[in-house]
Amino acid sequence: MPESATPTGVPAGTRPALSAVDVLAVLCELFAFGTLAFWGFAAWPLPWNIVIGIGAPLVAILLWALFVSPRAVIVVHPFLRAVVELLVYVSATIAWWSVGLIWVGLIFGVIAVTVGVLSGRRRLA
Repeated sequence: MPESATPTGVPAGTRPALSAVDVLAVLCELFAFGTLAFWGFAAWPLPWNIVIGIGAPLVAILLWALFVSPRAVIVVHPFLRAVVELLVYVSATIAWWSVGLIWVGLIFGVIAVTVGVLSGRRRLA
């Protein structure tokens, strides 16, 4: 093994190639953040819709950046990382349910959890 290669076989300073699961995980996260913004602006009366429409996705993005992102600020056990990711997905699912779009929330929840499980298994391998 060359000196510049890591034990995983990837050259130093680079990362493994992105897979379809990685792309789907990013799309699920973006959809969850957009869902929380939509829920905040659509489900609350005028003074609160601005606060919650900006605050809900901001809190979710902060939690994701702290615990789940590839360059997370706080490195935690993979189980806790999965719990935080699941909380973001569950909050988006419940947001869809609260505005009366049960099927959208259910479909998103199933897709997001499936992608999260596949992504987590890929990270552990």
